[in-house]
Amino acid sequence: MTFPNGERHLRLRGFFFGLIPIILMGAVLFIGAGTFAWLAAWAILGVLLVTTAIISFTCSTDLIQERTLEQEGVKEYDRKMLWLLNLVGFLTLFIAGLDLRFGWTGQISFSLQVVGFILFLLGYCLFSWAMLSNRFFSRIVRIQDEKGHNPVTTGPYRFVRHPSYLGFIVIVLVQPIVLGSLLALIPALVTAAVIVWRTSLEDRTLVLELKGYEAYARQVRYRLVPGVW
Repeated sequence: MTFPNGERHLRLRGFFFGLIPIILMGAVLFIGAGTFAWLAAWAILGVLLVTTAIISFTCSTDLIQERTLEQEGVKEYDRKMLWLLNLVGFLTLFIAGLDLRFGWTGQISFSLQVVGFILFLLGYCLFSWAMLSNRFFSRIVRIQDEKGHNPVTTGPYRFVRHPSYLGFIVIVLVQPIVLGSLLALIPALVTAAVIVWRTSLEDRTLVLELKGYEAYARQVRYRLVPGVW
């Protein structure tokens, strides 16, 4: 796969930007566990690395710029929510690491961990599908007027309005099972609840501020789970 020189540099920047949270996650996991001999943690980090590479070299360049550059127009509530999500997310990983070190949960069956890992992969597939389908995809809530922001109705957005959040909730909830920690489910549930809350606030913002979104919301009725909400 070849790219023009400027685009290649942009995509490499996107890839290395995506490596930062993976490195931080690995540090939190292994510091908590006190060992690098943790197959489940390496499996999760491996999925993240492969996914980051695929997305960085196949997604819209607009998406890379959106995710790597400081942007204006960010909703203040979203800054606070991102801070909270990051805090609780890293707490989940640290607790899972401590659980491995001290054996608080005990042994979770390998078959359950495998099922959890399959769901983890499916969650990331949905998250990645949503990202690759949406050139306006962003880690923050803002209306991208400078790019002619409009509702995306293709890919998983045909079924629910916020498929990336659905995928992320699946990832968050099964990750403790993959890591063998039932205690880590407690902050994971908090994370999932915050994501649902963020979905509601973002959806309200889009209805009020994004032209065409209200009509799209009438067409695709459900925010996260078809037939539920």
